[in-house]
Amino acid sequence: MEQESRLAGTVRPGGRTARVRSAVLEATQDELVKHGFHGLSMDAVAARAGVGKTTVYRRWGSAAGLVTGLMTELADQSASHADTGTIEGDLRANAAGVLAALRDERLSATFQAVIAAATCDEEAATALRAFYARRIDEWAKAVDLAVERGELPAGTDGRELIRAVSAPLYYRLVVTREPVDETVATLAATRALAAARAGAFVGEV
Repeated sequence: MEQESRLAGTVRPGGRTARVRSAVLEATQDELVKHGFHGLSMDAVAARAGVGKTTVYRRWGSAAGLVTGLMTELADQSASHADTGTIEGDLRANAAGVLAALRDERLSATFQAVIAAATCDEEAATALRAFYARRIDEWAKAVDLAVERGELPAGTDGRELIRAVSAPLYYRLVVTREPVDETVATLAATRALAAARAGAFVGEV
């Protein structure tokens, strides 16, 4: 859930197929940021990407399919979890990464558009859940390492702890529309860590 790499300008190796995929997903992000999910037009994506409409329809099928592809790409580009040597450092790195993503105008607009779409479109919701599941699972590894080092109680649920770090930041972004800064991010990590050390994340949810 740290800052995700910006899709624009990236081209995976693999020839024309990879170039088409990159161009279409970059165009999808452009259109999503500009028009939102419900204004996402497959024809407009094809035109922006400079590829044939039939290619886009055949490969992605629908606007939701494009969003699924985009979120998968963003997850693939994301960095691994931090390994600072302490769980405090790792959680602060996670919070700082979320903050950086939310401050990135393009990424923030992308996430907000998909989050909004997920409230009324099940395919968009599935794509969003899959994206965050991958990021949470990745960062939960840092929590598992902390348990092994004896920094956190045995049985600490890493996924729930990582959720607790980023949840206040996304709440401010999406729900209350309040500013999110370094102080807020650091406090989110500090409070989640205090709760984890007290055993709040031990046991089934």
